[in-house]
Amino acid sequence: MPNKLLIALVLVTFCCFSTFAQKEDKTSQDSIPKPLKITDTVVKSKSIDPLRPAKAAFLSAVLPGLGQAYNKKYWKIPIVYGALGTGMYFYLNNDKEYRRYRNAFRRRLAGFQDDEFLVLDENGNVLSERVSEEGLRRAQQLFRRNKEISLLVTIGLYALNIIDANVDAHLLQYNVDENLTLAPHYELNDIDRSSTVGLSLNWKF
Repeated sequence: MPNKLLIALVLVTFCCFSTFAQKEDKTSQDSIPKPLKITDTVVKSKSIDPLRPAKAAFLSAVLPGLGQAYNKKYWKIPIVYGALGTGMYFYLNNDKEYRRYRNAFRRRLAGFQDDEFLVLDENGNVLSERVSEEGLRRAQQLFRRNKEISLLVTIGLYALNIIDANVDAHLLQYNVDENLTLAPHYELNDIDRSSTVGLSLNWKF
């Protein structure tokens, strides 16, 4: 009987130690972090057309606003034509005024007294001058200078229309995807089970 009791006590003690050892092994296994699987993500970017900026600039040179339409920036077309139309309006208006004063000045030099800047009576005699010859000369200089400035501004706006189409075409193809530039990086060391956190920068040509 004592032998049976002793055997039973040994078996119970062995089972307890076995269960404790299994729990300890399980606890030690749980404390070890599982390997972290990092999968590479391939992001396909849209294809780049190196001739697109040149084509947009060429279209805007042929017809202002056409390059903006090619870039699908339709809201810029009224701005382009509004700017060019304003420049052309001031150029034509200054040119018209310049021709008025030039023609009157030429007729005065030729001896005629019938231009629009003279006040005449019923018989065609000069009563007074609204603008003198010197005034006509100064007016010609003023409107000629304004006409040249208007032409330069219009040409500048035309060139700006071409540059805008070219730059827009460049920016539309510029890669701004954050997944392809800078991303957090986590690495698990298999030797000492330590982890490393950092940033990875990818540069692709």
